[in-house]
Amino acid sequence: MKLSRIAQLGAVAAVAVLALAGCASNEGGAPSTSAPASDAPKLSGTLNGIGSSAQGAAQTAWIAGIQTANNGLTINYDPQGSGAGRKSFISGAADFAGSDAALKDEELAGTFALCKPGTKAIDLPVYISPIAVAYNVPGVKDLKLDAETIAKIFSGKVTKWNDPAIAALNSGASLPDATITVVHRSDDSGTTQNFTDYLAQNAPDAWTAPAAQTFPFQVGDAAKGTSGVVAAAKNAQNSITYVDESGIGTSGLQVAQLKVGDSFNKISAEGAAKVVADSPLVSGRAANDLAIQINRKDTQAGAWPLVLVSYVIACQNYTDAAKAALVSGYVQYIASDAAQQTAATQAGSAPLSADLAKKVSAAAASINK
Repeated sequence: MKLSRIAQLGAVAAVAVLALAGCASNEGGAPSTSAPASDAPKLSGTLNGIGSSAQGAAQTAWIAGIQTANNGLTINYDPQGSGAGRKSFISGAADFAGSDAALKDEELAGTFALCKPGTKAIDLPVYISPIAVAYNVPGVKDLKLDAETIAKIFSGKVTKWNDPAIAALNSGASLPDATITVVHRSDDSGTTQNFTDYLAQNAPDAWTAPAAQTFPFQVGDAAKGTSGVVAAAKNAQNSITYVDESGIGTSGLQVAQLKVGDSFNKISAEGAAKVVADSPLVSGRAANDLAIQINRKDTQAGAWPLVLVSYVIACQNYTDAAKAALVSGYVQYIASDAAQQTAATQAGSAPLSADLAKKVSAAAASINK
């Protein structure tokens, strides 16, 4: 099986899926209307992934694309959350994990059930998306917030929508004398990790907790997963939450502008991509581990430093060679330009830069080599 050909096959499938509504195999199956060239190799077998709910919409599109071209392939992805994904992968309950946070040093120091003894897992970035500060306040549009005020709201220090801290950033806005309902993630979440990391770095006086995958304050309402916080915020008037932008959909939630440097920027995938392009890899990792140290203080024009990079976490060396070939081929497909454009269309993410995509593809191709 030639993995370079597999990656090409996936790219063909990704083009086809742009026209699909896109549904994963565990959500009813995708139409098989984009058969590959007859001489292209086939992928056959089953992969099970668990993890990031933010990555869920992109996984749905990717799975639909590659399965359209490979009738013998089944990929199941359960968006239980990043923490659940990493735990499941470490224990061997999942073949790969989707995670909005790279593996921690202490996780890398342990063992991985599906990896060859003495080898570790690697972090492969596949999905870039801005995190929205989304709100449901009747009559309020174009809300502007800075990191300090966001930190005070989500830590419970600012509790009214007409608080002077919010009013000072929104001259002329009609802010209600209403209690703010904070909605945060209840589960171990990579989105929470990225959100709290942004606040810890940009508003350390107001946000007194370190970056964490578990929301650190006893404030507001908690809900599980991307869809959970969106539903909770939609159903609670005068609410505010943080969520991967792809999850907002047709909920009607508004997205606040973010103060970056001296400007207020609107959320955009392009702004998120700019920040990632300016960010270095985490030092001290294995050669094929592409964990990114996000530059949360990026102030370039249009930047959106409240961004998440979501990873596929896989073994560098699997004990099961057939499983390794499937994971390698699937990630090479995901990194293809066509598949990245599919995710951009279906989920509103920012495509990987050409340089980063090349690194991801090469790292995926190195699995079990």
